[in-house]
Amino acid sequence: MEKPAVLCRRIVTALAVLALTFAGAVAQPVVVHASPTSTVRPVDVHATEGENQVFDPGLIISDYNFYNSDAMTPGEIQRFLASRNCSPRDGSPCLTHYRQDTMSQPAQGSGHCATYRGSRDERASRIIARVADACGISPKVLLVLLQKEQSLLTRPSASGYLRATGYGCPDTADCNAEYFGFFNQVYNAAWQFRQYTQEPERAYRIGLVDIRFNPDAACGSSLVEIRNQATANLYNYTPYQPNQAALAEQKSSRDVCSAHGNLNFWTLYNRWFGSPTSTRYPMLFDDCLNLTGGQPCRPSELIPSLQPTGPLRESTH
Repeated sequence: MEKPAVLCRRIVTALAVLALTFAGAVAQPVVVHASPTSTVRPVDVHATEGENQVFDPGLIISDYNFYNSDAMTPGEIQRFLASRNCSPRDGSPCLTHYRQDTMSQPAQGSGHCATYRGSRDERASRIIARVADACGISPKVLLVLLQKEQSLLTRPSASGYLRATGYGCPDTADCNAEYFGFFNQVYNAAWQFRQYTQEPERAYRIGLVDIRFNPDAACGSSLVEIRNQATANLYNYTPYQPNQAALAEQKSSRDVCSAHGNLNFWTLYNRWFGSPTSTRYPMLFDDCLNLTGGQPCRPSELIPSLQPTGPLRESTH
């Protein structure tokens, strides 16, 4: 039997599609163009034809794409991992073959991570899917994070599995060994994203914020209008934006002031899953269907309030 939360989300989607059909609209994604912290090296990614190629520092990813925990099933995650060109740096397995015993985690309260029941010999794909479901974070976000931080999908290593998502990894020291381990890293990263969401009054929040180009203050900064909670989460996790040198040549590490972390996140998501800034539902539906602010629909919002039919909206959050 499906869990109530999953069943609820499926009912919401079904009702929304029916309402869209009734209204004569088609719900298609709308593309808007425009850690614990660590300094991340550039990754080997290239924009290809058809991809959104304009990086907007104020809107790195939509709330819908960040918080949609139903974006991939465990089977889809497993097939995605198997499709990567994986070449381990040492004797470590590729993620498609990785398994680990997991530890139970208690529910964190209303709006936060739900209970995670530990299990023996869980596949990495199942761990990613279950953590995503427990904490309300998209498994696509977790997959991109694993590649952005440690290249685990293409160049796994023993060290990479210990530091998988860069959680507890400051700029000036090695990662905190208390958080070592694949499951530990994936769960704590998702937990941290949910913590940022439920307690958003932080250094990086929606609004006009001064964001550095590098941990070195001498490299400068600029004001960025952060337009949604998902983008604020990424800056709280990795608090730097790319400078012009990084934007001009994403693979370049010659500029000492370049910080590629959030640019790498955007580029990887774009390459693997399409535009990160797309949204799912048009403006006649409640914001909760697009998971605005990371908040799903409550039972009272299961039936969308139909407003006059209009064009698909562009996210302004």
